[in-house]
Amino acid sequence: MKIAVFGAAGWTGRAVLSALAGRHSVRAIDRDAEAWQAWTDVDGPYSSGQVVHADIGDFAAVHEATADMDALIHLTVYHVKGSGAEQTHRAMTINVEGMWNVLESARRRDIQRIVHVGSCQISHPKGLFFTADVRRPDADIYAVTKRLQEEMCRQFHDAYGMRIIVLRPHYIMDSRLGMGRMREKLGPGGSTYQAAWVCRHDLAEACRLGVESTSIDFDIFHVAGTPEAE
Repeated sequence: MKIAVFGAAGWTGRAVLSALAGRHSVRAIDRDAEAWQAWTDVDGPYSSGQVVHADIGDFAAVHEATADMDALIHLTVYHVKGSGAEQTHRAMTINVEGMWNVLESARRRDIQRIVHVGSCQISHPKGLFFTADVRRPDADIYAVTKRLQEEMCRQFHDAYGMRIIVLRPHYIMDSRLGMGRMREKLGPGGSTYQAAWVCRHDLAEACRLGVESTSIDFDIFHVAGTPEAE
């Protein structure tokens, strides 16, 4: 398949590119050349597929990037840093408007499979079990924008029959390196194990299996660690 990966230069994106390498034709999409420097020291330079620079808040740029694709993996996310109007604006533009642009472009092009990486809590404050129909209840700007992304995915499936899989991870780390997204040391000599941890390579494999699935029209899956994963 020809697969476009949005947010390809990021912490999870680099793992997804590795999972797809040699199996599919990949178009790696991120905002600019600078974005690719963030994890070069960890993952090395990327040279396995096509690289495209596009602002996810610009529909025309997104739509151009999805041309001739069979499937999309959406990983782009803005992690809110503090509060204020600028943070709210960036979160809404990247997380919400960006999600809309990707879904609308896919609809217009009749792209057959979309995998979106959302977000979750692992313990509901009311003690509920997090099924696909139980939404995260917190309401800071990051949580709200991530929930809106998921609701847009549901709506596009319900309205247009688009085949979408949403993955709900919590804190994405790297079990091979013993390192978290903030570059902190995890495991022996570092932060102690938490069930919230999800290895980025496991999440990447879930993304690959998601785009390859021919039996799921729409579903939402939690991706979380277990005590055995320690």
